[in-house]
Amino acid sequence: MVGGVRVVLVGTQHPGNIGSAARAMKTMGLDALFLVAPERYPDREANALAAGADDVLDAARVCATLDEALGDCRLVLATTARRRSVPMPEFAPAEAAGRVVAAQREGTDVALVFGRERTGLENDELQRCHAAIRIPANPGYSSLNLAAAVQVVAYEWRVASLAAGLVAGEVQALPASDPGPAPDPDERPATHAELESFFEHLARFLDAIDFHKGKAPDMVTQRLRRLFLRAQPDPRELRILRGILSDAQRQLR
Repeated sequence: MVGGVRVVLVGTQHPGNIGSAARAMKTMGLDALFLVAPERYPDREANALAAGADDVLDAARVCATLDEALGDCRLVLATTARRRSVPMPEFAPAEAAGRVVAAQREGTDVALVFGRERTGLENDELQRCHAAIRIPANPGYSSLNLAAAVQVVAYEWRVASLAAGLVAGEVQALPASDPGPAPDPDERPATHAELESFFEHLARFLDAIDFHKGKAPDMVTQRLRRLFLRAQPDPRELRILRGILSDAQRQLR
């Protein structure tokens, strides 16, 4: 059982960039495109610049929110050309591709998230990602076109996939290892949806005990998110944590 890879474009402003991104995906063998609140889509300009990747566009899923697009993914990587203020692990594209392929071989679904053309991803969107892929662009001019960024990341994924024997291609692939039995879902990292539900529960609990003492909860919330995203708890561990929170809430009442 091999996990899938989806490309998630958030708040795309120009439909031509959606088409160009679809073309970049198809050339590297990716076909799962998720669009979060695009400003214009569907649009003929997207099909024109897809240059034959219309099947990727036809199968694209349009989502109202990033959470909806990430729902069942267990590894979420944000892509950026510059360092962000949100503290999170950063990988070069090739290193990130290796991690994606390793996750796929464990049956994990992965999301590669790309932000808006002008402003990229907002901080609250970055908070939903396990790590960042930082493309080492020219620091004096790091304005990388959206489709070009998709092409860079998709290319590195294909190289890693060929080496791991996950996809067929003209490059000689290494023999794939025996995948063995399918992993227990409770032993894999929790999905994005499961983690978000836990974070909401934790936030309600902290409010109930007045943990923030009237101060803004943002910094604490960010650090707790990073802690649990780094730990990658599995669903069973999350159920234990939520059981502790629920029992504590009952005691408070």
